[in-house]
Amino acid sequence: MGKLALAAKVTHVPSMLISEMPGKHQGCRDFAIEGHREIGRRARELGVDTFVVLDTHWLVNSGYHINANARHRGIYTSTEFPHFIRDLEYDYQGNTALGESIAAKATAKGVLTRAHSGVESLGLEYGTLVPMKYMNEEADISVVSIGGWVYSAEMEESQAVGEAIREAVEESDRCVALLASGSLSHRIWDNREVEDGLFKISKPFNKEVDLMVLDMWQEGRIAEFIDMLPDYAKNCSGEGNMHDTAMLFGALGWDNYTGKGEMLHQYFESSGTGQCNVVFPVM
Repeated sequence: MGKLALAAKVTHVPSMLISEMPGKHQGCRDFAIEGHREIGRRARELGVDTFVVLDTHWLVNSGYHINANARHRGIYTSTEFPHFIRDLEYDYQGNTALGESIAAKATAKGVLTRAHSGVESLGLEYGTLVPMKYMNEEADISVVSIGGWVYSAEMEESQAVGEAIREAVEESDRCVALLASGSLSHRIWDNREVEDGLFKISKPFNKEVDLMVLDMWQEGRIAEFIDMLPDYAKNCSGEGNMHDTAMLFGALGWDNYTGKGEMLHQYFESSGTGQCNVVFPVM
């Protein structure tokens, strides 16, 4: 009998990598890196053997897609930020059986979902690679990546996929940590201002809503949050339309979930966006 042991909403900002590089920004994201490492430590203490990552940097235009390759191996350079993330080598075991089970269960719920295996050229995106760099440093925990930017989907579809993830995990023999990898608000600065906005949010309104949401999570007001999620995603430019968050709460129980989020460090602003690492108890 499998188990969903850990669930979290996590950041994947590229500036975490430049935080490790010599120069004026060295150390700027140490707290976020430590938040990732803490999630990795907790995962190991719980016996986690598989990370399932809902990756908002994997854009899909129709249906839901799962990278269920038996092994993920490559060298990654971000086409979006090649000056931040380049020549990042990775090598993780995958889990084809779990990916295929999630896809079958989601499709049975009426949400077309495809699991892809044996496709060596299908690599991982940085919404998966950045968290894995710090949470899975020994590369001893397998990885399943699910496209989290679903261009034309409804929140209810992502809820159903989240439910399918939970069901597939519990019918497997795996112990799983589920990560919603994406920002809170995500209005990146206009091009002429972005170089000066590495540590600033682009809209004060977005920051206030982000902080309100973090309060709601910490207070366990999840049903209220679920009710406002579509408006939050739309009005605060949610990364990937916040489908990663919808899948996460779908797996946790949606508006029936009564747990309280735990912030691992302070909220921070990055290139116009709002970011944090928040762990949710699995109930």
